[in-house]
Amino acid sequence: MQLSDAIFSGPAVFEWHGGEAARIPAWHHFDGDWYVATYPGVKRDLAAGIGANALGHYRAIGQRRGYAPNRWFDEGWYRSVHEDVAASIADGEIQSGFQHYVQQGYRNHAPHWLFSEQFYRTHEPDLTGAVLKAAGLANGYDHYLSEGDGGFRAGSLFFDPSVFGASVARQGGADFCVFRCFIDNLDGEADRFRASWYFDPVWYLERYPEVRTLIADRSFSCALHHYLTKGEAAGYSPQAAFSEEFYRERYPDVGACVAAGQFRSGYDHFLAAGAFEGRQPSPEIALVDYAAKPMVRADVGCGIFRDPFAHWVAAQHRQEVGSDDGVLDEAHSKMMFCREAAGLLVEAGRRTLDFSYTGTPAVSVIMVLYNQFPLTLMALASLRDCFPGALELIIIDSGSRDETRRLQEYVSGATIRHLDYNASFLLSCNMALEMVSADAVLYLNNDVKLAPGAVQNALDRLTSDPKIGAVGGKIIRTNGRLQEAGSIIWRDGSAYGYLRDADPNCPEANFVRDVDYCSGAFLMVSTAIARALNGFDVAYAPAYFEESDFCVRIIQNGYRVVYDPFVVIEHLEFGSSCSSSSLALMQRNRRIFVSRQAEFLRGQYPAHAGNAVLARSRPTNGLRILFVEDRIPLRSLGSGYVRSNDIVRSMARQGCAVTVFPVDAHYHSLSRVYGDFPDTVEVLFDRSAEDLDRFLEERAGAFDLVWVGRTHNLARLLPVLHKNSRYLPKTEFILDTEAVISPRRILRDEVLGLAEPSLPNALDLALREEFDCAYFCQKIIAVTDREARFIRRAGHPNVVVIGHSLQARSTRRSFSERKDLLFVGAIVDEASPNLDSLIWFGREVMPKVQAELGSEVRLTVVGSRSRKVDLSCLNEFEGLDLVGEVEDLEPFYDAHRVFIAPTRFAGASLTKFTRALPSVCLLSQAIF
Repeated sequence: MQLSDAIFSGPAVFEWHGGEAARIPAWHHFDGDWYVATYPGVKRDLAAGIGANALGHYRAIGQRRGYAPNRWFDEGWYRSVHEDVAASIADGEIQSGFQHYVQQGYRNHAPHWLFSEQFYRTHEPDLTGAVLKAAGLANGYDHYLSEGDGGFRAGSLFFDPSVFGASVARQGGADFCVFRCFIDNLDGEADRFRASWYFDPVWYLERYPEVRTLIADRSFSCALHHYLTKGEAAGYSPQAAFSEEFYRERYPDVGACVAAGQFRSGYDHFLAAGAFEGRQPSPEIALVDYAAKPMVRADVGCGIFRDPFAHWVAAQHRQEVGSDDGVLDEAHSKMMFCREAAGLLVEAGRRTLDFSYTGTPAVSVIMVLYNQFPLTLMALASLRDCFPGALELIIIDSGSRDETRRLQEYVSGATIRHLDYNASFLLSCNMALEMVSADAVLYLNNDVKLAPGAVQNALDRLTSDPKIGAVGGKIIRTNGRLQEAGSIIWRDGSAYGYLRDADPNCPEANFVRDVDYCSGAFLMVSTAIARALNGFDVAYAPAYFEESDFCVRIIQNGYRVVYDPFVVIEHLEFGSSCSSSSLALMQRNRRIFVSRQAEFLRGQYPAHAGNAVLARSRPTNGLRILFVEDRIPLRSLGSGYVRSNDIVRSMARQGCAVTVFPVDAHYHSLSRVYGDFPDTVEVLFDRSAEDLDRFLEERAGAFDLVWVGRTHNLARLLPVLHKNSRYLPKTEFILDTEAVISPRRILRDEVLGLAEPSLPNALDLALREEFDCAYFCQKIIAVTDREARFIRRAGHPNVVVIGHSLQARSTRRSFSERKDLLFVGAIVDEASPNLDSLIWFGREVMPKVQAELGSEVRLTVVGSRSRKVDLSCLNEFEGLDLVGEVEDLEPFYDAHRVFIAPTRFAGASLTKFTRALPSVCLLSQAIF
């Protein structure tokens, strides 16, 4: 959207030589009315004949006084942050900061405390130099003022148009531009409303009343102006949710970074890194716990919020965060569940549920009823919607007295047997088992709702291995909390629903494992096995402990009982039985269970909550492995994470129980996390290094082997591993180096001209320092033979090589059908070899390629990139398309002719080489 021409219609202050940007930039126009109103002395000067007009006054006097030509440029701030500019003014080389900005600063200098050229260009990657050139725009600020502001784009982390725009009255219809509104009201709305979730002007002025005085005497225009220009450097806190003093004390490394000039303040560090790492912004906020909430993860993952901290502040602002974690009152949620069922009765009278089928059914479903007609209809409707395939429905009406007696009027294609008496759940199930014709039978309660795919997922799991005898699912109560994620049988015969009351999306609930038993609310069993066991043991009639005993007998006969989290059921717990004698029945049947299964119970864990993590899975022959990495190794991240992901997959294929533990907290959608790993892997997406101490104590004795990815992680975690060594295996530690860094650093310094005269044995000293922590591990993994030699050179002979996994494949398109160049690589920090290689290729090679083959040749750059990295340096290159992180690289390999990897310094062997080889021509830096 373009602003009206009237806004930027004034004359240019200086002659404009913007090259391709022929039109005068929006920020270059002189605003005479604003100038006179802002600087009262100008009117007096003009009345005294000093200057023919406002523009003449500015050129002759105003700019030397430090006046700004318009509201879009802050002369005083520009001089204060750009010391070289201030020096040039003092030396008489230029008259003002604005003159410097017009002549050269517009390319990369920030013109205003609320706009950053770097921030804007980084967050608008499509705004390349070529795009600006084609539009006749001088820079990102020109685009922002002309179009970006009207399009609700942001030019600073401290100005979010959606936040400020929601707080002030809408004006001007389609021409409403939020940044302009803010700048025009610096003495009004700017101090009454938030401009972002990162600064609270009302709190700031209450906390620091002296700032009000400074604003009143026009030293600063508003609270945010004071903070960004003076307050931040002085150690002021920006809002109640962040304490500058606490943060620096809590994290000594931050204070050191600030002292070294790497960050302006603790808050600067927090916004750049700490908020993503889960660091604590104030004593009251446990950001790691908050960030792990599914709602928060989803909102951050889809870009509604930049980070969990902003989400927390926004939730506080809207008074949406309570101390109860948002858990519904279960009595109320049960009532709403029943009301929902009752609300379906009208439709049930008009549309019959059809369970007819032809041929052999895929699954037979047994449902036992005793009254509760509305719940039954909702459960059956859910079943029909969940599984459209051939399904045999067998219903035993065990003496109902409500509308259930006329169920056949609402359901067709089902086998329905009405009994005149209550035959009990157990005996009714055994009666129905005799009628089953499918190879799989599903015992299903009538007080449930099935999630999409629940039946098919259970059927797929049951048929995936002939040794699987039964499959159960993740059962969620009506209040949104877990009833169970598989169940545990303790040594005393009591039962425990694992993770009861936990969040259904917690990592512990979301991986496949063998368990002691699963609830009969949803239990799918091989029909042959069920019949071989004669169904439920009649000794437990009428109910309770029958499914526990049933699953134990399945296990005793050599079969597995599997918990599958992708089988999801909502359950009205205790909705299908309201007998006052339930407790007495439970106690009686527990005694029977203990007597009949005494041998099995002797091998179970004693009843204690601390044993739950050990008892949650049945014993297997595979190793239990704790796999530690920088972050969750998603394949789309590159940077060695593909190889780590391959290793985890290989471990899982070999039957190992793998738990992935990230050192640093990064936030990804759960669909991304679980789509990248085998379903038997436990992925602790909500943990970080800060949790490791407590985690190892909680998981005492739970691991047979600890695999630590990357040497720097071992060095960082070594004190915690020492402290908790009694909870871990004695001699089963493996260090997977991923890359040997010392040679790369030395080569990098040589390539970039940073190397200083060094000792002849500098590499040996660096290697010994790098691997000083490696003594802790019994095995060290190198990626290549060359790196293995480096590790041995550092004094560690216990090295083996595990390289990269590569599957041969061919592309669909021929070479002639493809075009352009492709680069794949993650950019994780400013020192990234990938960033260096892109800059080098863009400057040294791309111009030659385009000169030889034509300017239409383009380079596509694919790969994840950290928000902390400024990529504006790439905007100068013609023909560069930044795609960012993608889920699937194959379409890019298939569409491009030549893959480039102009890496000048890197560790190990690059996965990108091997991934590209079967697809496209490969050009490495050595060719150039």
